[in-house]
Amino acid sequence: MVTVHHRTVSVDGLEVFWREAGPSDAPVLLLLHGYPSSSHMFRHLIPALAEDHRVIAPDHIGFGRSSAPSVDEFEYGFAALTEVTRRFLETIGVERYTIMVQDYGAPVGWRLALADPDAVDGVITQNGNAYEEGFVADFWDPIWADAAERTTVTRDALRPALGRQAVEWQHTHGVPDPSTVDPDAWEHDLALLSRPGQDDVQLALFRDYASNRELYPAVHDWLRTSGVPVLVVWGRNDEIFAAAGAEAFRRDAPGARIELVDGGHFLLESHLDHVATTIREWLGDR
Repeated sequence: MVTVHHRTVSVDGLEVFWREAGPSDAPVLLLLHGYPSSSHMFRHLIPALAEDHRVIAPDHIGFGRSSAPSVDEFEYGFAALTEVTRRFLETIGVERYTIMVQDYGAPVGWRLALADPDAVDGVITQNGNAYEEGFVADFWDPIWADAAERTTVTRDALRPALGRQAVEWQHTHGVPDPSTVDPDAWEHDLALLSRPGQDDVQLALFRDYASNRELYPAVHDWLRTSGVPVLVVWGRNDEIFAAAGAEAFRRDAPGARIELVDGGHFLLESHLDHVATTIREWLGDR
């Protein structure tokens, strides 16, 4: 049995919670979660990867068990989340790592890589987008509208995404057998979303998401010029980030291994064994 540690460290006055397992001197796997989850989404994957790696999964500020200051106390945006993550890694003494990104974890991971390309030994993306082809219009058009217009009306149009129906849908859509998804996954997310001030936090991040698209040309250039190894393991039925976004990595990382799995956005909830085996094989091949 692998021991998973649950730790907290202060980073510039903010508490960052993280889960960690594996030998302290092993190569680091940095797992970066998406919305509306936290490092909780990696709870079963961490021990599956920890035999030969030091696996680290922090909660972003505003998520999970990390600090969740109000929007008046912290400027929520992906650049700010990245800076806290960078300082977190510095604080715990991590200088090199392979990143695994999902959803919101992707723009944080891309920013880390662009700021310090030599720190990133490899990229694993599980429905973590880096291409325009990945965006499913029906899901993203209201978010682009809010980013462009910045009105109360466009902001309020996004509030349903914070509710029970939407959060449960994120976990179950595209899954051939939804009974394989543990309801505790979305109940955990909903409990944290219900905290006072969380609606403002999440709506601020929705509005800032458009800034991530501006990074994509630089990310593509980094993938091409660095030759960083890339594994794409993607729920092909995701109605947030389409399978075309997975295939697009071939353009800039022609050696990438791309696995399209018959699942949805939160692939670890329905296809944990497949994803874990694929990652271990890829790490072994390297």
